[in-house]
Amino acid sequence: MALPPLARSTLDRAAHHRTDPDWLADAWARARVLAIDVVSGGKALLDEGGLVLLDAKEAPDGDRLFLGMEPDGTPVFAVDAPLPDRPGATAVALREVGHELSDRDAGLFVAALALAQWHAGHPYSSATGLPTTLAEGGWVRVDEGGAQSFPRTDPAMIVLVHDGVAGPDGRCLLGNNATWGRSSTIRRFSCLAGYVEPGESAEAAVVREVVEEVGVAVGDIVYEGSQSWPYPGSLMLGFTAYADPSQPVRVDPAEIAYARWFTRREISAALAGEMVDAGDGLRLTLPPPASIAYFLVTAWLNR
Repeated sequence: MALPPLARSTLDRAAHHRTDPDWLADAWARARVLAIDVVSGGKALLDEGGLVLLDAKEAPDGDRLFLGMEPDGTPVFAVDAPLPDRPGATAVALREVGHELSDRDAGLFVAALALAQWHAGHPYSSATGLPTTLAEGGWVRVDEGGAQSFPRTDPAMIVLVHDGVAGPDGRCLLGNNATWGRSSTIRRFSCLAGYVEPGESAEAAVVREVVEEVGVAVGDIVYEGSQSWPYPGSLMLGFTAYADPSQPVRVDPAEIAYARWFTRREISAALAGEMVDAGDGLRLTLPPPASIAYFLVTAWLNR
């Protein structure tokens, strides 16, 4: 079964080692270390061999985040710090290269970025307001009174709405987010998405968000897969859903600037780099290949 690009991993998280400080200290001495710089947008170093993993003695100073074990037993840590100079290596963002990485590198990068982002955003306890420090290999933060905070992941749904028609004339409904701003040459469209609210199922969130954003009722909801999107800490739950395209599209301008139906023929042409009119003479562009939106669009396209 095909997986979303950032759902791939070969890492054993080895969670039973997180509470053993002696084991972690010994593991650090023989570990490989991924340097990741949250301040720069969560970039890491990439060279022709893949992600650059450093020996522990080469790693920059910073909190040591234990990611897990390689299949050969090598411990892997991450450190949030300015990236070191490395001949032949380039600083890259996960959203730019995630789809091109190996299963191993994709899993390491997404885990490191998600964990580092959480630490950067949670220096204080939400329960007590006191400063916190790292514990358990980076999987807990603790204040001076012993109150613990754990890494947070926010569930969000994302849905490719389609008309159920096979072949090149089948259509999907995509939106242009109001926060993306304007371009003089392109207009980007993507799947509809939103956070799952407290007490709500992911499927109910699909129905609610589509109605709120574009005024269209959906049914036949099918779960397609999930992946982390650590910007800063979402778990994207991907779905497809059917809608009758005769329903009027009424966008909520606070969230969606434009929404419209596109045929498979148009989506295929846009992915091939051809000019597809996205309104006002602008070229249609689609989500980046590392995103689950791209996964949903291309899976529907090829069905």
